[in-house]
Amino acid sequence: MRYLGRFVAMLFATGTLIALIGVAAAVVMISYYSKDLPDHAALEKYEPPVMTRVHANDGGLLAEYAKERRLYLPIGAMPKLLKDAFLAAEDKNFYSHAGVDPEGIARAVLSNLRRTSGGRQQGASTITQQVAKNFFLTNEQSYERKIREMLVAFRLESTFSKDKIFELYLNQIYLGLGNYGVAAAGLNYFGKSVHELTIPEVAYLAALPKAPSTYHPVTNRDQAIARRNYVIDRMIENGYIDREAGLKAKAEPLTVQLRQTSPNTYAAGFFAEEVRRELAERYGFKKLYEGG
Repeated sequence: MRYLGRFVAMLFATGTLIALIGVAAAVVMISYYSKDLPDHAALEKYEPPVMTRVHANDGGLLAEYAKERRLYLPIGAMPKLLKDAFLAAEDKNFYSHAGVDPEGIARAVLSNLRRTSGGRQQGASTITQQVAKNFFLTNEQSYERKIREMLVAFRLESTFSKDKIFELYLNQIYLGLGNYGVAAAGLNYFGKSVHELTIPEVAYLAALPKAPSTYHPVTNRDQAIARRNYVIDRMIENGYIDREAGLKAKAEPLTVQLRQTSPNTYAAGFFAEEVRRELAERYGFKKLYEGG
């Protein structure tokens, strides 16, 4: 009995020592990778590049000028269906995790272990991590960048509300064909405001952040529909829509109306060009193409 007690004490001491070494290593690692992290608080003053739009006196749109096609929408102006689609596709635990999702990491590790040769590797970045990467870091595939991404994500979560982080994500994310943010994408893919989008349409938009060119609605139609239907399945699984509505949505074709807006496509093209020149002279090119 005495030897058993000693053995248990030795195991306890060894476990405690290993735990302390692990904590010390974690502290050193966090301290090292925290050096020169970007100032995440700058997002409080963030003003994204938005489109300048020229309208006729009857309200008709004549032209758009932008480096990034974006219409900024506050989170309160976005419909629940749209937000649910992105949560289902990208980060179902967004409103419950602290910036990094342990469940998502475990799921990605298991999926990648089962992955066949040549299969797509599954990531585990949360919406907060994607905001951290898109605003402050690069797309470099390295452990160092991933660690820095996690550290920035924790800082974002301690500074901003969940709704603010989600708002930044939904307005900044690239959704293919020059569209940034959900408002511009809804308009340019479907000719609709975000409030008019249907289940299959919000699911398609939510399918795009993973790989916009891979899910092009014309050149990669089959892959686009498969990814859209995957998002719909996740929406059903998470209780955002009922099964009947989801199956009906999956049966619908992928119908897009790609909108090309340029002064040259209108009879008023020469007039719109004069407006563009006058705006550039009055406000400068940066304001014209980024200042809305």
